[in-house]
Amino acid sequence: MNSATGRVIVVGTDGSERGDAALRWALEVGAHAGDSVRAILVRPRDTLLPGTSFTIQPHGRVPEQAYSLEEHIAGLRIDTAATLETSTVHGDPATELVTASADADLLVLGTHRGGALADLVLGSVGRECVRFSRCPVVVITPEAANRLASV
Repeated sequence: MNSATGRVIVVGTDGSERGDAALRWALEVGAHAGDSVRAILVRPRDTLLPGTSFTIQPHGRVPEQAYSLEEHIAGLRIDTAATLETSTVHGDPATELVTASADADLLVLGTHRGGALADLVLGSVGRECVRFSRCPVVVITPEAANRLASV
């Protein structure tokens, strides 16, 4: 951390309610004036569709949906004194977030958005980030996400 420029907080977000809660926590609670919050959306790399006789292009690529992280965050109307940076990267979410944690002071993420069983344990991305992050990690649980969503 450089005291002249403040802390760097990396947030893994995906547009889900829990991802939004992680971002809200980072901007409203975790960050202060002079801090920089980096919201990162990780998209999977293009994958090949399986080749079958039912596909028009047996080895075509899966198209990405049109989604603007900046527009999504603007729609949340979060008031913060921190500087907000956004980026969209392609790759494995856990790998990309752990890499981003190398020059961060804090990594913030929401828990897996699975069903009841998945909510009992940390999702695979969260688990990998907690294990390998190069900075402290804050995990926003479903209960915290619900509490923050109702504020």
